[in-house]
Amino acid sequence: MMANYMLFISGGEIVLVMLLALLFFGSKAIPDIAKTLGKGMREFKKATNEIKREFDEHTSDIKKDINDVKRTVDKKTQELKKDFDEQTSDLKKDIDSAVSDVEKDTKEINDNVKERFED
Repeated sequence: MMANYMLFISGGEIVLVMLLALLFFGSKAIPDIAKTLGKGMREFKKATNEIKREFDEHTSDIKKDINDVKRTVDKKTQELKKDFDEQTSDLKKDIDSAVSDVEKDTKEINDNVKERFED
């Protein structure tokens, strides 16, 4: 937040800085100073872009590796889910069959009990 205030320079402040520069360096030295500052800014921007480019190159390898790992994990997860669904499907069939058998046996027992009490 403090940087926002430090970077803000009004028109009056710029004029004051230019007058001070003119007094300290003279009118002949100011173009050379501006030229040097311009070169410095270009070099700084060039170095910043180079660092950014190298950073992007190195992180792109890491991103690729992360994406490969993610794909592998997703693939294995799908395989595990499929295997789990197959196992639970077989188990569900066995449980349904057992429930059906129990219901059938229960019905037969009830029918037998009813026949005995009716006699």
